[in-house]
Amino acid sequence: MPSKNSFDKILFGLTLALLVFGLIMLWSASTTEGVQNFGSSSYFVVQQLTRGVLGGLIAMYALTKLDYHKLKSLAFPLIGLSVLLLVLVKLPGIGFTANGATRWLDLGVFLFQPSEVVKLFFIIYLAAWGANKINPKEPSQSIAAPILILGLITSLILFQPDLGTALSIILTAGIMLFINGTNVKFLAILTGIGSAALGILIWFEPYRLSRITAFLNPDFDPLGIGYQINQAMIAIGSGGLFGYGYGLSRQKHFYLPETLNDSIFAVVAEELGFVRVLALLAIFIYLIVRSAQVSSKAPDQFGRMLGLGITALFGVNVIINVGAMLSLLPLTGIPLPFFSYGSSAMIVNLAAIGILLNISKQAKR
Repeated sequence: MPSKNSFDKILFGLTLALLVFGLIMLWSASTTEGVQNFGSSSYFVVQQLTRGVLGGLIAMYALTKLDYHKLKSLAFPLIGLSVLLLVLVKLPGIGFTANGATRWLDLGVFLFQPSEVVKLFFIIYLAAWGANKINPKEPSQSIAAPILILGLITSLILFQPDLGTALSIILTAGIMLFINGTNVKFLAILTGIGSAALGILIWFEPYRLSRITAFLNPDFDPLGIGYQINQAMIAIGSGGLFGYGYGLSRQKHFYLPETLNDSIFAVVAEELGFVRVLALLAIFIYLIVRSAQVSSKAPDQFGRMLGLGITALFGVNVIINVGAMLSLLPLTGIPLPFFSYGSSAMIVNLAAIGILLNISKQAKR
């Protein structure tokens, strides 16, 4: 039975801080595009509030009240639902295509991105699998099942195509397997196979190969594939120590692509500057550390694996997004949690926090 402990107030406060800060910065980053396309500077932040944030807070509250142990019995059905949703995306009349990618389901009143919720569903499945293993250091003990499911899910996501989300899931899964004590040599072999497969995918997809080339040589095709990262670096560099000031970004005026999504960190750096960006990253780091602390005190292996999987997902997404904007990693299109525009990602992020808060209520004292 769940204990009567209160949920972790610090984790909840960090989440609210990032949520409010993210909405404030989204408002600034989206004003130009909102006026241009919809005649309203607040269009995108209103959409984020009424769909993503409202839905996410409802999901977070519900999962705070629902005993997380009940998710264990749903693990395999959730994987089946994941595969179904990813297949539906590619069906004509159901899937929605934008910018050459088919990643959304058109539900009439709004678009839903299944790959976001699949991230959380796979974490639940892998946590349930890890909790049931007898000897995690023996690779032959049922590890074939999660590897095959991981391969199926990431293949469907790559077919959309969405390399960034596939990498996010693969890295999170690798961290969870390592934490669970899976044989390190076996993980090294899987890593080698996965790296080779990724290299083949990049080699045979011209735009992916171009992104790697642009990462290695920023001056390559500055008006084409290298345009976004070059404009992001201009924005970040222009911010200096204290930035231009809130709402005063130059690059958001149709110079920097994807200011609402992948590139919102660059707008934040341009307007707020290096010092305030460090404070923002400190909040993200504290959120990740606090999530790990909560997870480590879970009363059972399923809770520990589930919480640490969610923690890893947040960490991977922040590192990939910020690293890409700083030109430390190739550009992959991963949204920044609680900041980037998108109702699906916001709902899943807040739902994941709800699970962590539920774990904290049952944590060992």
